[in-house]
Amino acid sequence: MVGYLLRRLLLVIPTLFGIIAINFVVVQFAPGGPVEQMMAELRGRGGTTDRMTATSAGEVAAVSADGTYRGRRGLDPAVVDDIKRMFGFDKPAYVRFWDMLRGYLTLDFGRSFFRDATVLQLIGQKLPVSLSLGVWSTLLVYLVSIPLGIAKAVRDGSRFDVASSVAVLVGYAVPGYLFAILLVVLLAGGSVVQWFPLRGLTSAGAEAWDWPARVLDYLWHIVLPTVALVVGGFASLTMLTKNAFLEEIRKQYVVTARAKGASEGRILYRHVFRNAMLLVIAGFPAAFLSMVFSSALLVEIVFSLDGLGLLGFESAIRRDYPVMFGTLYIFTLLGLLMQIVGDVLYTVVDPRIDFDTR
Repeated sequence: MVGYLLRRLLLVIPTLFGIIAINFVVVQFAPGGPVEQMMAELRGRGGTTDRMTATSAGEVAAVSADGTYRGRRGLDPAVVDDIKRMFGFDKPAYVRFWDMLRGYLTLDFGRSFFRDATVLQLIGQKLPVSLSLGVWSTLLVYLVSIPLGIAKAVRDGSRFDVASSVAVLVGYAVPGYLFAILLVVLLAGGSVVQWFPLRGLTSAGAEAWDWPARVLDYLWHIVLPTVALVVGGFASLTMLTKNAFLEEIRKQYVVTARAKGASEGRILYRHVFRNAMLLVIAGFPAAFLSMVFSSALLVEIVFSLDGLGLLGFESAIRRDYPVMFGTLYIFTLLGLLMQIVGDVLYTVVDPRIDFDTR
């Protein structure tokens, strides 16, 4: 197992490099970079020495301090050069890529182009929100889907199985953000009742409250976003659990255990459970990471939660490259490491699995 883990860890390096390199190359050809956006802002609000007004032709009409019209002109080339130097675009692309990689080796992801903070500071500010949603959503999905999948497998073909399948698939078909809007309308003061707050994860002034009150306030705020996230996550895990248990229940060792007089509960939870839960448990790290980083954008927008999803979206819109590539690097690295953790869990759940012999 040690040799397998070392090989997987060594493969992380070229995989991570390839993903970052491909995305860096793609971004170089994307229009509307930070330099162009800054130039557009300057054209819209004026230059550095003269007051300027935007024109329909994309140039600016310069007006001196005494109000004298000085004709149309574009931005001063020196100003454009200063903008490129400020964002580091005065260097060739390969130099910028190399500088970025050198910083990543020391976990220096640079500073945001448009926010007065480093990338790590921004991630640290947004991470608690996304982590809260990810932890509660993933735990709730697993705590509900696994017992439900087991119950469906034991009652395969019954009315309960059919009715629960319909309910789960309907929840899967409804996008999370639409369900979030429905929850707001019904339960957060939209048009029916206001049992839950609409914005944020804490109430105003909650910092001064005692810790039991703060905990209850946090749980009160997290209910609706969590429910909106998990509704669509039940289907795949529930059906995976059901199918895994059905496959194990039909195997010969279950028939043998029944013939020896073992109870159904003992057969199900002492023999079938460990074999059937292999794929479900091993997939937990990847499911949790996906929930934290990539599943909550629209839900964050609906409930005004300032998390990593919203940070990544705004950074992509504004072409804030340090934040874009910094979050991509961290998410990719964690994703690759979580795959290795999943492989380790395979061997923990089923000791018969030996990756070294493959």
